[in-house]
Amino acid sequence: MSQKLNAAIAVIGIDIGKNSFHIVGHDHRGAIVLRQKWSRGQVATRLANLPPCLIGMEACVGAHHLSRKLQMLGHDARLMPAKYVRPYSKGQKNDFRDAEAIAEAVQRPTMKFVATKSADQLDLQALHRVRDRLVGQRTGVINQIRAFLLERGIAVRQGLHALRFELPGILATRTDVLSPRMLRIIEGLAEDWRRLDQRIEDLSSEIETLARQDEACQRLMTVPGIGPIISSAMVAAIGAGDVFSKGRDFGAWLGLVPKQISTGDRTILGSISRRGNRYLRALFVQAAWVVLVKVRCWERYGLSSWIEAAKKRLHHNVLAIALANKLARIAWAVLNKGRAFACVKTVETVS
Repeated sequence: MSQKLNAAIAVIGIDIGKNSFHIVGHDHRGAIVLRQKWSRGQVATRLANLPPCLIGMEACVGAHHLSRKLQMLGHDARLMPAKYVRPYSKGQKNDFRDAEAIAEAVQRPTMKFVATKSADQLDLQALHRVRDRLVGQRTGVINQIRAFLLERGIAVRQGLHALRFELPGILATRTDVLSPRMLRIIEGLAEDWRRLDQRIEDLSSEIETLARQDEACQRLMTVPGIGPIISSAMVAAIGAGDVFSKGRDFGAWLGLVPKQISTGDRTILGSISRRGNRYLRALFVQAAWVVLVKVRCWERYGLSSWIEAAKKRLHHNVLAIALANKLARIAWAVLNKGRAFACVKTVETVS
C-alpha cells in the first residue's frame, strides 16, 4: 500500500477467518479506502506499517490473540459481540460486507465492547471449559448406566454417590437379570466413569491451586458461596471487571435479570433473560442455593434481613435467582474495587 493510502486510513474492520482475513478500511470521513483479502501471516506485517488507527473485530476464536498483537503495534484494537455487529450489515452476506459492518460498528459511541483477555485468562478459561465438558460426559455415562439397569428392572436411588455405592453389588449379585454381555458393557461404562472422575479431580485441583495464588480470586472467595471454581471462572471471564460500569450491568450480562418485552406505557417482565456467560450464571445460581441452605450464616454475611424479607414475597426458585444476582453484584464490586467482602456495610454499599 502507498504511504498516501496508509495515512488516509483511520478505521479498519477485520473479518477473521481460519486462513484468510477480509479487510475494509475507512478514512476520517467514513469513505471506504481499503478493501483487501490478506492471509493470516500478512495481517501483522501489513498493519505494522500503518499509523495507529482504530481496528474492530468480532469476539471469536483467535480474536483475543490478534487483538493483543495489534495493541502491541500501537493500534486501538477493540472486540465486539457478533450479535451487536449484525445490524450494521447491508445487503447480502459475504466476508467483505461483514468487514464493512465491523468497521461501521466499532465507530459507534454506544457500542458495547469485549475486554481483550490475557494469555493467562485464556489458559484459565480453557481449564474451566475442559472441566465443564468432562462433567457433562460423566453425567451422560451415569445416565446411561441407570438406563441400562432400568431396562433390566433394577432401580437405584437418585444421586451420584448412591449409584457409585450400589453398582459393585448389583454387578456381583444380579446376574439373574443381567446378561454377561450387559455386565461387560456396564463394567466398561463404570471404568469410563472412574477415568472421568480422575480427570475432573485433576483439573479441579489445578484450578484451586491457581485460585489460591491469585489475589483477585482470594478476594472473591470472601463473598458468600464463592469458592475457587467460581472465583477463577469470574476472573477468566471478565478480568478486573473494567468493562462493566457497575454491578447491575454485570448481573444483566450474566442473564440474571428479567427479560423485558415492553412497548409504550406497558412494562412486561418475564423470566430471566439467560444472556451472557451460561457457565458462570449456573455457578452463581449454585452459590445462591448453597447460601440459602446455610441459614446460620445469613447473619454473619449480613444477608439475614434481605433474605427474610425476600422469602415473604418470592417463590424459593425466584429467591435463588435474586440472591444469585445480588452475589454477582457483590462479587463485581469486590473484584473491581480491590476490597474483600467483610461485613453488612459492604453488602449495603453494593445493593
